[in-house]
Amino acid sequence: MQFRQQALSKLQSPEEIDLPVRLARPQGCLVLAVTVVAMVAAAVWAVTGTVSSTLAAPGILTYAQGSYVLQSPVAGQVTDVLAEEGERVPADSPLVKVRTAEGDTVVRTIAAGRLTTLVTAVGSVITTGTDVAAVERIEKSDDPLSVMLYAPAESGATVSVGASVDITVQSVPKQRYGVLRGKVKAVGRVAESSRRITGFLGSTQLGEQFSREGPPVAVLVRLDESSATKSGYTWSSPDGPPYAVESMTLATGSVRLAEQHPIDWLLP
Repeated sequence: MQFRQQALSKLQSPEEIDLPVRLARPQGCLVLAVTVVAMVAAAVWAVTGTVSSTLAAPGILTYAQGSYVLQSPVAGQVTDVLAEEGERVPADSPLVKVRTAEGDTVVRTIAAGRLTTLVTAVGSVITTGTDVAAVERIEKSDDPLSVMLYAPAESGATVSVGASVDITVQSVPKQRYGVLRGKVKAVGRVAESSRRITGFLGSTQLGEQFSREGPPVAVLVRLDESSATKSGYTWSSPDGPPYAVESMTLATGSVRLAEQHPIDWLLP
């Protein structure tokens, strides 16, 4: 009770009428000013700023011409294998010799390229139409490598020609040598079936692997070339790996999608 009377008497004292009333502390004013500035900056960024996102897609290093599966035109027993996997073979080059009821027949390549897979071996019995080998088409020895990515079909429309791509190569340690640089050269208009992927890459296993989550869209990436690196391509590190990268090496691409204004996705 005594404290209440002292408080009332102090409020009624005419000696303190001329004192200013403090509505807020200086610290509070500073916080308010900072908040206002932050809100204004956020509003300006939402209208004029851009947001970039990326799309990750599995893929493989290859040549843009793709591959083909060579099938036997005859039935019989393989008596000789005339080439080795990894070897470059010209068009109409002999691959295997087959003994048939009519005599020996040589199965030859259709187009020049690199022999990536040899299915048959000496002593194998094959029938007409049996897969004999897979050949990656290479017209010239200095043809540049490309990367074929297989993106989800629902995301294909977001990928634009000319978009920057970072490629992580399975055979190259990313932490040490970085990633390959490239740009989107072409985007498929329709989803690729497992069979179509197999026909292009010459591998049933890869066809099934890239279509496991549903038919994807093919995205062809052209690698940025460089004369300063051992591989002949541009890497995120200055020198890249001290060795060349080979075709038919698995990779993962990170495609930079078109930039969008934040207000486009902030508003419902």
